[in-house]
Amino acid sequence: MSARLGYLLNLGRTLYRDAWELQRSLAAAVSQGAIPDTIVLVEHPPVITLGRRTDERELHVPVDADVEIVETDRGGKSTYHGPGQLVGYPILDLNRHGRDVRGYCRDLEESVIRTLAAFGIEATRLEGLTGVWLERPPRKICSIGVHISRWITTHGYALNVDLDLAPFTEWITACGLDDAAFTTMAGELGRPLAVDDVRPTAAAALAEVFGLALEEAPAGDGAGLWPQPVHERIAATPTQARRSGEAVGVEQVPASR
Repeated sequence: MSARLGYLLNLGRTLYRDAWELQRSLAAAVSQGAIPDTIVLVEHPPVITLGRRTDERELHVPVDADVEIVETDRGGKSTYHGPGQLVGYPILDLNRHGRDVRGYCRDLEESVIRTLAAFGIEATRLEGLTGVWLERPPRKICSIGVHISRWITTHGYALNVDLDLAPFTEWITACGLDDAAFTTMAGELGRPLAVDDVRPTAAAALAEVFGLALEEAPAGDGAGLWPQPVHERIAATPTQARRSGEAVGVEQVPASR
């Protein structure tokens, strides 16, 4: 079966709210057939995002912490994004990939497992937990949290490349897991690693898992839809992407997102 055309949008460091608004616009365009499935790869300034199942007891952010807190429509609990983390937002029409929410989440995990394998890091899934883990001892390297409305996906995964892990335990109880341990690609490899070093491999893994032939789309200045027929009209009224749908969070360790 031949790969379908898809777009790849590589953004630099982008505010979380701007990236979220972009996702909604892209989701509306994908749902209307104006653009093909689109993968957004981005890095965020420090931000704590709250999923639909977040408990206020998960938050213990110091008053002087330089971090934004955003309540989202994705599933799951709280997590942290910051510089040194690669965030992937696949905007896909699951009518083309099987209407299987859990299967979609497993495919996201698989793309991350393949990305890590390309760097010599053996990762896996853990029974009853979401995201991607390393074993012995269990430590989480990637969180998953998605939203699906009318079978169009938003949100996605956050892969720890090379960042300070303290916020996961000192600012929040990440994923609602009291005893979760977290790790990074750089920590496992014992050397510095840049997000830009991981982007091409991550894009290739997503393309392989979802059967896409990715064509890079211009990011332009900031986070916005690039000029193309019907984008402006659709992006101005992203109501379909805003309608309520199924939100899936995936996190949790022996106790983990």
